[in-house]
Amino acid sequence: MLSAILILVGLAAFFGLVLGYASVRFKVEGDPLSDQVDSLLPQTQCGQCSYAGCRPYAEAIAAGEAPINKCPPGGETTILALADLLDVEPMELDEEAGETPEQPEVAIIVEKDCIGCTLCIQACPVDAIMGAAKQMHTIIESECTGCELCLPPCPVDCILMVPLKTTTKNWKFKQPTPVENTYPVIPILTEAQHESKL
Repeated sequence: MLSAILILVGLAAFFGLVLGYASVRFKVEGDPLSDQVDSLLPQTQCGQCSYAGCRPYAEAIAAGEAPINKCPPGGETTILALADLLDVEPMELDEEAGETPEQPEVAIIVEKDCIGCTLCIQACPVDAIMGAAKQMHTIIESECTGCELCLPPCPVDCILMVPLKTTTKNWKFKQPTPVENTYPVIPILTEAQHESKL
């Protein structure tokens, strides 16, 4: 009987060590669902969803605290991808969050009007604006997400939103309009119908 107790204690200790090692070795950092949701968001960090950026919004969606339809830059494509990932019904874009632009836009600075106040630099969530105090600023077009957060702080209104230049990377093929069939429809007669016509 003593040997049975020692065997059980030994097995319990062994499996305890294995489980302890596995919990340390295979520990998952963060929330995998939040990471998946975040990878589907457009990473504009615009705040139009009422969250500070894409990551906090992704965490709220993963926790079930926010709907999937509050991202205007992502639009319908992002809503459908999130609905597919979370296995929920797709929904219309929330009108309070804003509208999805038909064509992506980026900000430009009218450099001759810029006074170098640096307020736009402080407002940009993705560091797409270069410049220094009392010096002309410029926008790195490839980094700009078109979030428009730099527009309100500019005291001289020297920042404009312009459509993104069409390149081979962002060009989208427009679906052709369907053409109606203009050929006459010739009925196919059965043998009996053909004989009756004769």
